[in-house]
Amino acid sequence: MKKVLKFTGLAFLGLLVIGTFVFLYKKSRPVQKEYQIETVTKGSIEKKTVATGKVEPRNEILIKPQMSGIISEVCKEAGDLVAAGDIIAKIQVVPDMVNLSGAESRVSRAQLAAEQSKTNYERDRKLYESQVISKEEFEKVQLQYKNDLEELQAANDNLSLIKTGMTKNTQKSSNTLVRATVSGTILDIPVKVGNSVIQTNNFNDGTTIASIANLSDMLFVGKIDETEVGKLSTGMQMEITIGAIQDTKIPATLEYVSPKATEESGAILFEMKAKMEIPSDMFIRAGYSANADIVLDQKTDVLMLPETCIEFSNDSAFVYVVKNEKPQEFERQQVSLGLSDGINIEVIDGLKLEDKVRGNEIVEKKK
Repeated sequence: MKKVLKFTGLAFLGLLVIGTFVFLYKKSRPVQKEYQIETVTKGSIEKKTVATGKVEPRNEILIKPQMSGIISEVCKEAGDLVAAGDIIAKIQVVPDMVNLSGAESRVSRAQLAAEQSKTNYERDRKLYESQVISKEEFEKVQLQYKNDLEELQAANDNLSLIKTGMTKNTQKSSNTLVRATVSGTILDIPVKVGNSVIQTNNFNDGTTIASIANLSDMLFVGKIDETEVGKLSTGMQMEITIGAIQDTKIPATLEYVSPKATEESGAILFEMKAKMEIPSDMFIRAGYSANADIVLDQKTDVLMLPETCIEFSNDSAFVYVVKNEKPQEFERQQVSLGLSDGINIEVIDGLKLEDKVRGNEIVEKKK
């Protein structure tokens, strides 16, 4: 029994040694690699870049009040179309008590002066008609009477302005009526009835009553990296893709590239603006996020290959031309390259149309 176990152990050990040698032999043998075969073709290559940004109206006008007070009525809503001169809101004036008291006192004094001038005028008119006094003396009294009536009117207008912000003669053009200064679409009305507002003056920009813009004249406003800004020039064509309208590309023309950069998260970026050619049947809202596809360079009807076929060594580029497909045999060939779009690359010299070259290695998936 012991001899059987001994021979069995020796046989197992021998099989193990032989298996190890076989495994190491197989591992040491070179693996035959297979590659995809790519063909030199003709086509167009475009080098593009993408700029991110948003859609903004060319001119957004902020409407400010010309008088301080409290909003008593809001006549429009965000999204409404308005014409220049349309009333957006009405302001109720809150009078200053000191000014109000002074205005009321002025009216009282003017009233007294006007009544006294009227009495003098009536008396002197009768004396003049009776030829008791000269015409010159009567005209002096008449002029004083008219001046006192004018002063009374001015005092009443001043009191009305302090109380209500308008007079009888200026009700239609009163500063208490906030009007649109341009035609367009109301983007926002940040105030509500009851809000206090401050007029525009030399020391304060004033409270914004509304913002208005022409939504048919929109700009793409984005930023582009410093490595690509030198390739941009005004008048370049681009396509705008809006995040909310994925299936539509809107043509645009570059109008402006900032001469000064800004730094964001360590990247140097330049602002750019492009005029969008919006179709008449499309409504674009201000503030949409968007991307701009910009063609930096383009070549048509050129020889090209997938860029993965190229092997770079120092300052030279090489490909492996197919000499035999089965078994695969290749010959290293130097080539001159041109424009690349990141996928395909232009071949200037070294290959001909329909030449076949080595591509990526074919890797079998493990089961």
